[in-house]
This record gives sequence, C-alpha cells and structure tokens, in this order.
Amino acid sequence: MTRQEMIAYKTSLKKAGLLRIEERIAITKSAIDNAQEAANSEDKSSAGDKYETGRAMGHMEKDMYARQQAENIMELDRLQRVNTDMIYTNAQTGAFVRCPDQSFFIAAGLGKQLIDNQLIFFLSPFTPLAKLLLGKKVGDSFLFNKMDIIILEIY
Repeated sequence: MTRQEMIAYKTSLKKAGLLRIEERIAITKSAIDNAQEAANSEDKSSAGDKYETGRAMGHMEKDMYARQQAENIMELDRLQRVNTDMIYTNAQTGAFVRCPDQSFFIAAGLGKQLIDNQLIFFLSPFTPLAKLLLGKKVGDSFLFNKMDIIILEIY
C-alpha cells in the first residue's frame, strides 16, 4: 500500500466514524425532543402524584439523552481534530494498527465497525486497550482477550 493509499484509507475511516457519530447525535436529539414532548403532554389527573411522577420521569429521560448528546458532541469534536494525513511508525491517536485477526483505528470510541466488509475496532485514545497500544511499533505484541497479539502494520 502506498503512502497516499494509507492516508486515503485512514481518511475514509475517519469519515465513516464522523458519519456514525452524526447519526448518534441525530438519534439522541430526536429522543430528547420526544422525552420533552412526553413530559409536556402528561395530563394532569385527579391523582396529582401520577402527573408529577410522569413529568419527572420525562425530565429524567430527557436529561439522560442530553448527557448522551453531550458525549457524542465531544466525541465528534475529538474525531474532527484527528490528523489522518500522517503516517505513524508507532501506535498513537490517528494511527491505524493492523494485527493478524484484528485492526484498530485509534481515533474515537465507536467500538466494532464494519467498514468495506472489514471489521475495525474504533478506539478512543483514552480506553484501556488504546493505552495498551500507545507507543507500540510493528513487531511488538500485546495481550488482548487473553491472547498475545503481534502488530503487523501501523500507519
């Protein structure tokens, strides 16, 4: 793979990650709106406690989605700042790490993603696995799922 192909591949992974996060943001925005609408439309009944409980539940649900929304926005911001135009010789933020049975993109915490029929683990640089990988070079190994895994390629 040429330098330009490596950069193009990482850039395509970044774009796919940005799209996934933007989808999450849209979903949580809709959920926030629905929770607010449900809280607002809770009918006042003769049993006042039921009304207050329903409104409180709606507000709690809205707050939960608002926290998720904030996390997604922070993750989007972090991923937007990842530089995919560099070819790295050691594992770090923005690096793609290929191993015999797994591939990792250290950029955003999206978990397993199927990209072009290939399973890629998108890792936030702050996760324990990413911290384990950080600084490693081609030929180094690390313990993952109780298996010693060797790094075949980093770029």
